[in-house]
Amino acid sequence: MKFIIINSFRIMVYVAYIAIIVGGIALGIYQKGVFTGELIGLTGALAQVADFAVFSFGGWVAASIICGLIVTLMDIRDDINDRLPDARRDM
Repeated sequence: MKFIIINSFRIMVYVAYIAIIVGGIALGIYQKGVFTGELIGLTGALAQVADFAVFSFGGWVAASIICGLIVTLMDIRDDINDRLPDARRDM
């Protein structure tokens, strides 16, 4: 049972990683060059490509940070649960 639970958390992180990146890409497409047009002064198709690149990179960075924190917290929780029986036995 523990195998299924651990692998379901792993799949959840993989899905979240891809979903966050896709969200960043979708935001870059939705902006249609407005963000980089105001920020850098680009116009037209170049602004749209720059928006796509900026938000894709931002989505990748956000996904790496968020999913890294999720995995770290799950690992800490797992370590605590592994040591908990030892602490109860020593009391």
